[in-house]
Amino acid sequence: MAAPGPGIALAPGLVHHPGYLDAAGLARLWIELAEVIAVSPPYRPRMPRTGAPFSVRMTNCGALGWVSDEAGYRYQPHHPETGATWPSIPPTAMAAWRDLAGYEAPPETCLVNLYEPGARMGLHQDRDEAALDAPVVSLSLGATALFRYGGIRRSDPTRSIRLASGDALVIGGASRLIHHGVDRILPALPDLLGGMEPPVLTKIMTGLLPPGGRCNLTLRRVTRPPE
Repeated sequence: MAAPGPGIALAPGLVHHPGYLDAAGLARLWIELAEVIAVSPPYRPRMPRTGAPFSVRMTNCGALGWVSDEAGYRYQPHHPETGATWPSIPPTAMAAWRDLAGYEAPPETCLVNLYEPGARMGLHQDRDEAALDAPVVSLSLGATALFRYGGIRRSDPTRSIRLASGDALVIGGASRLIHHGVDRILPALPDLLGGMEPPVLTKIMTGLLPPGGRCNLTLRRVTRPPE
């Protein structure tokens, strides 16, 4: 990865870094994700109270993992189905946090969301963390997503941008609690690594996602660092 530039400021604290991960960085991250998923299989979260399933599958890595079920949203140190502790955050994702977060403490969790074609995520706020002064750092892999973002109030006007494979997005500062979501995964099927995939890497990627699928990682600090 080259040293990141200033990125594109979409709003105060909301910064888009197109092409942050080059082909080599994407390849490393796919391989690291395969190792994560081998020990922490994806599961389908459920909505609080209703138990309705999410359209995305999810897993986590780091000291804590974000989960959702009928009991509500929360962070916990173990997988909700296997009971195992979460694996470590991949080195490539940790490097992105150091490059982009501008925060003195490391992330404690990395959510891994797996979008099949047709999956989406409604407008929501990331507000289950105590360390709301820390940004959320997002990395996109696979098919391009139509990402929608608005303001602090759900009724605020929204805009949308495309997040392509290799893009990074930082949600922090005045934008830390904005509403955001994924409207849809675009039907165009770009090469996941620009046509440079060796057969073994192609096998890894197709084992993680169906054709036209997308993977999104979000790194977060959950607890406030010690004084």
